Amino acid sequence: MSRIAQRFAALRREGRAGLVTYLTGGDPDPDTSARLIGGLAAAGADLIEIGMPFSDPMADGPAIQAGGRRALQRGANLHGTLALVRQLRRADEATPIVLMGYYNPIYRYGAEAFARDAAAAGVDGLIVVDLPPEEDAELAGPARAAGLDLVRLATPTSDDRRLPVILERASGFLYYVAIAGITGTRSADAASVATAVARLRRHTDLPVAVGFGIKTAEQAAAIARAADAAAVGSSLVQRLADHLDPDGNPTQGLVDAVLVEVRALAAGVRGARRR
Repeated sequence: MSRIAQRFAALRREGRAGLVTYLTGGDPDPDTSARLIGGLAAAGADLIEIGMPFSDPMADGPAIQAGGRRALQRGANLHGTLALVRQLRRADEATPIVLMGYYNPIYRYGAEAFARDAAAAGVDGLIVVDLPPEEDAELAGPARAAGLDLVRLATPTSDDRRLPVILERASGFLYYVAIAGITGTRSADAASVATAVARLRRHTDLPVAVGFGIKTAEQAAAIARAADAAAVGSSLVQRLADHLDPDGNPTQGLVDAVLVEVRALAAGVRGARRR
């Protein structure tokens, strides 16, 4: 079993949903990023998404766009992101790591080389938000050959005719985008999410993780009552940004401040089904 499958199996045994956390690789600088992402699992993250910095992140809101710019300004690139994963794997062999981003950097790297190097570094899955199922064969083949899960996205507009296309050869988990629009701009509605998750489960046995629009521990708990995982990104990236000095350098309390928020989110998710 892959790390992702093992983690969701463990969550089912525990009778709870998981917490998926997102931070951009290299934000605000390589060293701080490594310390921060390296602390996520101990703070309660069950799966870790690492953003691949890109100059034109069309699905991302202001917070994650700013995080990507900060990372790029400090020299982040796809090679650096894979080096970060290799570093993380030396300390943590168990926590699933999923790279999330856009296809352009992967295309420039070369899909086959990227899939091979990502798997060797310790990556478990990929979420490529601008690569629809009809156009992802160039990456999907090498990814599967390397043992990487290709996580597909469903949205509120993915109807019953569209879902089979999305789910064909999907693996790892299904990522449900809870709001229409970019990340970090509106809050997800728990009742609508519960209805959507129930519909998705009629089409797939894959775990369903819900992201976009989850900002607080209370919102994460509400989502965790219906979904297999709640994914939080923009609020963590914004908390990071709130602890930068005027020159964009990290203040002394940055890492602790972000991990405190992760602990609160994890507590909400872990206690959601006990209420």
